[in-house]
Amino acid sequence: MPKNPFTRGHRRALTKRHKIVVAGVATLGAAAVVFSAVPGNAETTTSEAAVSSAPVKYSSEQLKGLQSDVSEQLAAKALQSKAATEAKAAKAHAEAKAKAKAAAAAKKKAAHAAAAKKAAQARKAKEAASRAAHRAKLKAAVHKSKAAVHKSYANNLDGWIKESLDIMKSKGIPGSYNGLHRNIIRESSGNPNAINNWDINAINGIPSKGLLQVIPPTFQAYHVPGTSWNIYDPVANITAAANYAADRYGSMDNVNSAY
Repeated sequence: MPKNPFTRGHRRALTKRHKIVVAGVATLGAAAVVFSAVPGNAETTTSEAAVSSAPVKYSSEQLKGLQSDVSEQLAAKALQSKAATEAKAAKAHAEAKAKAKAAAAAKKKAAHAAAAKKAAQARKAKEAASRAAHRAKLKAAVHKSKAAVHKSYANNLDGWIKESLDIMKSKGIPGSYNGLHRNIIRESSGNPNAINNWDINAINGIPSKGLLQVIPPTFQAYHVPGTSWNIYDPVANITAAANYAADRYGSMDNVNSAY
């Protein structure tokens, strides 16, 4: 008898030959059933036919080994299929989890970007409003300045005092219309070309001149920028005298006699 190639210690995968053998085993089983039912005188003929149709004979032990191999291989394939299914499911779960995580991260990033954009827009709007307010304020100041420059004054004592008061206000020099008018009337009677040729200043060679009788050194020391350097100019004379009175007496309003 040849050595059994399908023993427990040397199991191999079920090949096409094995499948043919299994089919042959099944045929032998069927033949064995037929043998038991055939009469004794037909035994020789049937045996010869069986031998001719199935040249290879296997023992029951070999058949059991083949059946065991087949069962184990089927079981192994079932386990492999189950493992493949579980691995596929695990992979799908991991991919779904990663996709959900990426979606959440993208949503969070988009929310941060939207918040940053909104904050930037609010900041720009605030800055624009601030710039607009600043421009409006500057425009108003320029308009006011232009209006002051183009403001017309009467060429008389009233107009000279009012123009001088506007200049004094822009320079922060105190004084009122009544205070200026009162002192002008007392000093020069409203004559812009008045000159004192008899007091101590005249004796010293520096006579008082103009509406508020200012001596040349005082006029030059307290001259207000933007006015004429001519001591007889009514507005320049009033403004310089008011600047001097503010420095010495606090305001021309506090002067009630020669100063």
